[in-house]
Amino acid sequence: MESYGYELILDLHNCDVSTFNRKSLRGYFKKLCKAIDMKRCELYFWDDVGVPAKEKQNVPHTKGTSAVQFILTSNITIHTLDLLKAAYVNIFSCKAFDKKVAEKLTKEWFGAKKCRTHFIERI
Repeated sequence: MESYGYELILDLHNCDVSTFNRKSLRGYFKKLCKAIDMKRCELYFWDDVGVPAKEKQNVPHTKGTSAVQFILTSNITIHTLDLLKAAYVNIFSCKAFDKKVAEKLTKEWFGAKKCRTHFIERI
């Protein structure tokens, strides 16, 4: 059966939380897409930027930034959790990509001390 797509799932722990902001994430998406030869499209963020202090997230598993970088062949999503020093990244594309390059770049960008990965070939 022919492959429909590929998904790399990265669970990063003990990260450098100074990378968990919009400017850094924009840079990460640009560098990652160039490294794995993906064409970037729209980028969307969900976070506490511009939210009144009393409405900001303060629970460890919700305080952070989420983003979706649409690519021509699907999307890349990230959820960062400041208080847990964790980031969760999913790279999904129907175009093949080098999973080792994506994993190495991602671990280095976020300064992750630990990384758990899963790679799925969709059929």
